[in-house]
Amino acid sequence: MSFLKITNLRKSYGALEILKNINLEIEEGGFLVLVGPSGCGKSTLLNTIAGLEPISSGEIAINGRNVADLPPSKRDIAMVFQSYALYPNMTVAGNIAFGMEIRGVPKDEREKAIKEVADMLQIGHLLDRKPGQLSGGQRQRVAMGRALVRNPQVFLFDEPLSNLDAKLRVDMRTEIKRLHQRMKTTIVYVTHDQIEAMTLATKIAVLRDGILQQFGSPAEIYNNPANMFVADFMGSPAMNLLSATIEKNGDALQVSLERPNAAPLKLPVAPGRDALAGYVGKQVIFGIRPEALTDPDGADRNAQTIAEGDCAIEVVEPAGSDTFAVTKLGMKEVVARLRADAKIAAGQVARLAFNLDKAVFFDPQSQSRIA
Repeated sequence: MSFLKITNLRKSYGALEILKNINLEIEEGGFLVLVGPSGCGKSTLLNTIAGLEPISSGEIAINGRNVADLPPSKRDIAMVFQSYALYPNMTVAGNIAFGMEIRGVPKDEREKAIKEVADMLQIGHLLDRKPGQLSGGQRQRVAMGRALVRNPQVFLFDEPLSNLDAKLRVDMRTEIKRLHQRMKTTIVYVTHDQIEAMTLATKIAVLRDGILQQFGSPAEIYNNPANMFVADFMGSPAMNLLSATIEKNGDALQVSLERPNAAPLKLPVAPGRDALAGYVGKQVIFGIRPEALTDPDGADRNAQTIAEGDCAIEVVEPAGSDTFAVTKLGMKEVVARLRADAKIAAGQVARLAFNLDKAVFFDPQSQSRIA
């Protein structure tokens, strides 16, 4: 049964529609990440769940109860903001306890809850300090602690790591994942960082211009993007999206990719892509992730359809655990992800392996997935 269910939700400011018929649901203990570019409506959607923004129409149900018309205090949610929103004149303990004091929780219960949360977040040694004496990561832990002591039905996180430096973001991401695994509380988390979305979520909702583009598990979103926007937005480096032509090759299909100063590269289409039969002789967008385009020795030996082709290498970028190579196909730059010790150099023609089990195809007009 869905624990948090959003049905036909719309949000408008006058004539401007911000959220357009959003439908989402997450099971109890799930981790739903709302992701998309700036201005896509993800923070507005979070605020409607919190009750900070009224909805124009639709329903928000938590544990089977419609809360759309209830004030935030009646929804049994707790929110962690991007800005931490700590009281600078209070100690860490005071900040964590403040909400409990307002609700009249007895002192001994408050102190017990503070200790449990402080131990969980490893901030017990900071309880007597003021926020101004803390690092960004420590302040974020305090903000999380203040939410955790409420023991709500749903936690809401609004870009909580965006003010932290890159290394601390990775560390805090791990802490949030560990916290979720331990507490098994339902979480809705907003970010514009698709790496955060992939690593934290049990379900991802990709938004663009107030429209839900795709909703599914991280693996579904990554491997089976519904359209070109999702394919391009999710993944780092992004999916290669190339103009190609579908051709007949006997009884089978093949994809033809233009190459500079060379004949087109012909690659077989993996079995099960029957929808492409209607595109023979037509242009499509051929999508392949960098890790599915590699040196032949590094190709996935479990793949059913691997094809090799010669490509002129323009740039080589060693990245420690991997080497990235840039070539040109379908009149666009293409990124291949090779093994760290792959023997490859800029200016040479190198043989690359295409894992066509992982290839996807899009209609260039509608930008929707074909196969």
